[in-house]
Amino acid sequence: MGAPPQLTPEQRANALAKAKVSRQVRAGLKLRVKNQELSIAQVIQISHNDEAIAKMRVLELVESIPGMGKVRAKALLERLEISLTRRLQGLGRHQVQALERELNLPPATASGKLVVLSGPGGVGKSTVAKALKQSSPFFVSVSATTRAPRFNEIEGVDYHFYSHEKFDQAIARDEFLEWAEFAGNRYGTPRKAVEEALRNGQSVLLEIEITGARQVKEKVPQALLVFLEPPTWEELVSRLEGRGTDSPERRAARLALAQEEMAAASFFDKVLINEEVEKVVATLIELASAQKG
Repeated sequence: MGAPPQLTPEQRANALAKAKVSRQVRAGLKLRVKNQELSIAQVIQISHNDEAIAKMRVLELVESIPGMGKVRAKALLERLEISLTRRLQGLGRHQVQALERELNLPPATASGKLVVLSGPGGVGKSTVAKALKQSSPFFVSVSATTRAPRFNEIEGVDYHFYSHEKFDQAIARDEFLEWAEFAGNRYGTPRKAVEEALRNGQSVLLEIEITGARQVKEKVPQALLVFLEPPTWEELVSRLEGRGTDSPERRAARLALAQEEMAAASFFDKVLINEEVEKVVATLIELASAQKG
């Protein structure tokens, strides 16, 4: 490789000035991403016509997303098989699609707030979700499941009931924000309804299991994760053992799982004790309002 071209003082000064302007442009754009004014898709579109943005490293952009951080950003790019030194102008079509799917979710840019409610089985998540739906403008997501409906459950209200084949197809089409398996059945959060609600400025509640909550946090770092705890372990055991819809084997499995789930509380952003449903609902509304503001 030949020696680099010799620049005149004027050329060197122009190059330094151009580099300074580029840094300022990138800093301004990262601030807008941090303030949730721009989505990843919008940034990529801007890069097609802006040389300074086109030369930004993908890692630098991803790190600017609120709640992402350096460690999580690096892990995400490695999982998507995107080089840590890759620049926006060097992204391939499939890499762009993967980034948009992972990061360009309405929760990061819309006025609505994504709140994830989780906790051990039997703690009262469903009761809180129903009360929140009735007493606030929250959109409460309806999960899909492969299990058979119970006698008192209504399609589209309690769950969307899928066949195993339909659930497989939904996974293949990336229609779930998260999904997990429990006791031989699968449960997932349909992505479309959540995105539409957030685009309309509604705060959204996902009442899901801890495995799903972890998936959501990985995909949507801005999501607020709330862990619901029972007042006492004894009360949780009493609730689980009193479930008339569960077989003895299912109750035993739920108790064993609940012990593991209680240990996951430290992963969550907030921990609430479910002593009174009304207080939990009021706190969720307050948290979502604070996050939106």
